[in-house]
Amino acid sequence: MKFLTKEWYETCQQTGLHFGMRVHKGAASLDEALYQRLYKRKEKEHVKLQRDVYDTDPRFMLEHDGQVMTRVDKAFSGEDVTEEDQLVYHMPPEERAHIEELIAEYDARPAFDEKRCKEDYLEAMEWNDKYHAERLPAEILEQIADIRVFSLGYCTREVMRQLKKKSEENIKEMERVLQEYRDAMVKQNIPADIHRKLQFHDCQLTELLTGDELVLRFDPRGGFTEINKLTLTAPEILKQEGELVGRYWLYQELYRIDNGYELHVLLDGEPMSELIVRCTDIVAEIE
Repeated sequence: MKFLTKEWYETCQQTGLHFGMRVHKGAASLDEALYQRLYKRKEKEHVKLQRDVYDTDPRFMLEHDGQVMTRVDKAFSGEDVTEEDQLVYHMPPEERAHIEELIAEYDARPAFDEKRCKEDYLEAMEWNDKYHAERLPAEILEQIADIRVFSLGYCTREVMRQLKKKSEENIKEMERVLQEYRDAMVKQNIPADIHRKLQFHDCQLTELLTGDELVLRFDPRGGFTEINKLTLTAPEILKQEGELVGRYWLYQELYRIDNGYELHVLLDGEPMSELIVRCTDIVAEIE
């Protein structure tokens, strides 16, 4: 990748460093009692939320079946509503069957496991501690007295100021690179239909076959396309980092070369992977 690199992606992930954070004067020093008090508060909120979700009866999804729906322009116009302005919604049989399955599962569910919920929360918070310790800018990290308190969403006023400042800088850098990328892509003079078909963002790569053609198959359910097969003719793989099957396509760059195209792809994962392939033609289709 020349523009939408791993480094650029990491910058994108740090454009909201201050989101969800609150200023707390106690965050200025290491205080075990404060941490325990804040942790119990946050744990209690988490357990309540998870219990509410667990106890949400899916029968509410059946309430719309048979409901009378009125045209929006008539519903709020103050005019008389006629039968022609209304429609009775009838739920498709397959949708109702799915909801009834959810209801059966709900009725048979065991009691809410509060102990397991608390264990999961502790595990998540420990992961957050590690994540912040590895990803926060060093100059900010060194000002945090207790990374555990920070992970719970609390920091000093000065740290909050710096988080906002760094987020703004990252947004500007992200947008600067994006504009350079757009300018570079315009100069490639690549047919618009090819660009339109290369829209696999958040699609999972399920198969990669090499030979006279490089065939990539996708599960597109998480993406914004129904296309699930990409074929690159006469491929020359310039770079392939690790096992790609199972990863999700994030971004691509496509360049013109003398005898075809050079495709750069960034895929998610730890660590992230990059694929660079030269080919004579690109075919995207729905199998």
